Amino acid sequence: MAAVLVIGAGVAGLGSALALSQRGHQVVVVERDTTSVPDSPDAAFEQWERRGAPQVRHSHAFLARLRNLLRDRAPDVLQHLLEAGASEVRFVDQPPVTLEDRQPRPGDEDLVALACRRTTFEWVLRRDTLAAGNVRLVEASVDRLLSDGTGPGGVPNVVGVGWAGGGELRADLVIDASGVRSPLPRWLAAIDAAPVAEKEKDTGIVYSSRFYRLLAGQELPVQEGPVLGDLDYLKYAVFVGDNRTFSITFGLHAGDSELRQLLRPDPFTVAAESLPGLRPWIHPTRCEPITGVEVMARLVNRRRRFVNAGRPVATGIFAVGDSAICTNPLYGRGCSLAMVHAYLLADVLEEHPRDPMEAALAFAAVTRDEIEPWYTAAVAQDRQNRTGLDIPLRDDLPSDAPSSDDSLGDDEEQDQPVDAQTMRSIMRDGLLPAAGTDPIVYRAFLRAFNLLDQPNAIMADADVVGRVLAAWQMRDQRPPPPRLGPDREEMLRILLRAAAA
Repeated sequence: MAAVLVIGAGVAGLGSALALSQRGHQVVVVERDTTSVPDSPDAAFEQWERRGAPQVRHSHAFLARLRNLLRDRAPDVLQHLLEAGASEVRFVDQPPVTLEDRQPRPGDEDLVALACRRTTFEWVLRRDTLAAGNVRLVEASVDRLLSDGTGPGGVPNVVGVGWAGGGELRADLVIDASGVRSPLPRWLAAIDAAPVAEKEKDTGIVYSSRFYRLLAGQELPVQEGPVLGDLDYLKYAVFVGDNRTFSITFGLHAGDSELRQLLRPDPFTVAAESLPGLRPWIHPTRCEPITGVEVMARLVNRRRRFVNAGRPVATGIFAVGDSAICTNPLYGRGCSLAMVHAYLLADVLEEHPRDPMEAALAFAAVTRDEIEPWYTAAVAQDRQNRTGLDIPLRDDLPSDAPSSDDSLGDDEEQDQPVDAQTMRSIMRDGLLPAAGTDPIVYRAFLRAFNLLDQPNAIMADADVVGRVLAAWQMRDQRPPPPRLGPDREEMLRILLRAAAA
């Protein structure tokens, strides 16, 4: 078995350590945040300092693919999450009121997500991972890779890491799970590795989250499907947490300076109270806020590839989670994709235990097949969201690295067969209405939303496409949908009146 070193003790790092420890590898996790783990989920939320993961007190989704992965490959972790207060969200038990055919179907048992706070998920995952006898945690801030020179295939071979002050730790394999801010391309350049192929696309959004706790004797509002809405100028969603908590998240266009006031507590509350879908949740007799408004900005979709012209840039090093591919956090896919990516790596290393070149190529291929499509989908979805809107944003962020990898192709920029405006209309006026009335489309939508099918699976299924297009063609004959909230100018007037009161 290999000696493995994992950089970062977030979800991607802990998931990698868990998956590899289950295969008998000796794993060391190096983490720069030195605070001890609190003794309960609530204490973790209130006290755990995670400077390396500022997003931990934002809303998070733990989608069905993640829940099913735990069910099948780490059932103890799933059980401990439920014992810590997480709950299972069984989508087919909460169908839209407009869905008349509610008969169960094969595969419904997989349409189950988890609801909990990110800190609770990470708290359980860290406790369970470190409880394995072959995983230990080292507190240090990695600042470089160690190489023993040219390895198989004539590329640098990584044999460990170093940190400030001169400390070093050697290993057979190194996994970078240090997140969206990972300096891995710079570290690789320092050992004379070839450039990493990197692309970034600005999401064009800034988002804010606030957490609440139910008051004594109160329960969550009756819920029929996910609570979310898109007003064009503002997106909103409710995320059920654990231990009687929930959160509300707003997403607004980064260039909308007038609505940036929603990043402050009082305007955040006023806006939430003005939205019919949120009003029952935020009523002061039901709950109280337990945080201020947490803000995330300068958000990007980013894809890194570590194979150039059929050769890895280095061997002995693998990037997992956001260090390799990150997507718009508004879509809630990050933690789920990170855990999936970690287990994909464990599978690859089991298939190629003694050939570092083949392991690198196999992991690049499976990453492209299983993880990259969600980067491509996020870029396309962001583009559709801003269609027809005057939104300044950094669409193509500069990079010194090559923009593509000839050995794997580069498909996210291919021309779409349908223009963005029409596609947006088909999604809004075809897919969403059909998902509310047609049990086949409803399940297809849920499977894609929960990462169980590839993002293009809906449009690749002729039966589903036919049902969606039939609903779209009836768009002018349907009554208008219920109003989700005020338009932008009305919202600004509401906020202005509240500020003057």
